[in-house]
Amino acid sequence: MRRKMAAGNWKMNGSRAALSQLQAIATATSDVDVDTLICPPSVYLSEALSCAADTSLHIGAQDCHFETSGPHTGDISAAMIGDLGAFHVILGHSERRADHGEDSAQVRDKAKTAQATGLTTIICLGESEDQRLACNTLDIIAGQLATSVPDTSTAANTIIAYEPVWAIGTGRTATTAEIDEVHDFIRARLVQRFSEEGQEMRLLYGGSVKPGNAAEIFETDNVDGALVGGASLKASDFVPIIKALAAS
Repeated sequence: MRRKMAAGNWKMNGSRAALSQLQAIATATSDVDVDTLICPPSVYLSEALSCAADTSLHIGAQDCHFETSGPHTGDISAAMIGDLGAFHVILGHSERRADHGEDSAQVRDKAKTAQATGLTTIICLGESEDQRLACNTLDIIAGQLATSVPDTSTAANTIIAYEPVWAIGTGRTATTAEIDEVHDFIRARLVQRFSEEGQEMRLLYGGSVKPGNAAEIFETDNVDGALVGGASLKASDFVPIIKALAAS
């Protein structure tokens, strides 16, 4: 059975003081049977790991380079992430694709390196509003899935996050029918390509997930959890989402 996961992406938010939220999240969910992950900005990664030590809370990174080392000012490698003691990394987020011009081939190369280093990769997919309105959603997802996910992917090292770009940070959320359609499509493609491993890969939904809509989203088939943005910054928002996932 696929284990549920609530992952929080802090993006370029937070501070050292905000790291106190990690202990609050861990304490409030200590008896909840859900994998909980927070990915803070890289400058706080080491301190976040210290804050989460001796708890069930996992800490991960928001990105890594496809090279193992070299002249790449401002970048961090998968090996550096692992060296600190983190085991997860988000890759291919729509904001990276838009702000940094990353394409699916680059995401695949990053994922291959991260997986070879021992990290679990959370690979993001999602269509823009124009693509959705043009009824191209499944074609876009198929292309991103085929190219972004390397052949080295397994259920142990790969999590797929579907995040419709038009729902990220906008307050708009895909309907359960829309989520169901895309998640079922992703599952079928993963099984077709990876057989049983594809059946066991976890699928997360992301896009304005909040305490008020989490329970409904988690009742959708093939949704194994969520990749949460702004609502993961505070325990008061994130803990209800985690508990809704556990109850689903």
